[in-house]
Order: sequence, then structure tokens, then C-alpha cells
Amino acid sequence: MTQTIIDYVELPAVSMTATKDFYTAAFGWAWVDFGPNYAGFDGAQITVGLNTEATPAPPHDAGSENSIGPLVLFSTDDLEAAEERIRAAGADLISPPYDYPGGRRFHFRDPSGNTLGVYAATPPADAQQ
Repeated sequence: MTQTIIDYVELPAVSMTATKDFYTAAFGWAWVDFGPNYAGFDGAQITVGLNTEATPAPPHDAGSENSIGPLVLFSTDDLEAAEERIRAAGADLISPPYDYPGGRRFHFRDPSGNTLGVYAATPPADAQQ
């Protein structure tokens, strides 16, 4: 079986500048901007993305569970096999596989209603030579 691990967390960012500034101050993260609505940090064995087009989770009452939150992405080297396994396990696909800058991915809903994704990265063009 191919290895599939969690290695990427995407967080909603109401203000890109304020959110980047916070994580830089708190953890020393340096960001790579991928346009006005997306930035990423790669380190500490996990990649973190900030997305101003995502919707932050609403506040919830103390002690209650919140099913809305960051988008967790699983990394795989075989996207089609991962999709097949996830469908076979009974998950609903929210979006079929699609291209994005850096690879291909799809999103699914787990049995608890959480939205997650799986992606297969494409090496940068200069690394493919």
C-alpha cells in the first residue's frame, strides 16, 4: 500500500497580513506568497497554508464540538488509488480531482461531516529537468 500521511494544514485567513504577521511573530515562520489570497509556510515536518477565500469556523459554545475548521490535506504519491480507497470506505467526494498550482487534489467529507482533502504534488518545472 502506498504511504498516505497528513502533512498539510490550510487555515482560513480573514486578513492575510495580520495572520502572516501573527505566525511569523509566534513561530518565526517565513511565508511564500502564491498570489493575494494564498501564502504558505513549509517547515517543522508540516506545510501550513493561509487562504483568504476560505471561511473561518464560527465561534462555538464552551464545551461543545465544532465540526467546521481548518482544511486538512493528506499527501499521497498515487491520487487515483487514494480516491478509490476513500470512495470504497464510504466517503462522499465534494470535488473530483482537479489541477491546482503545485499538483492535483480532491476534497471529501468524512462520516462525521468533516471536509478533508488528498493531494499529489507536482515537482516544480525547474526540478523536473
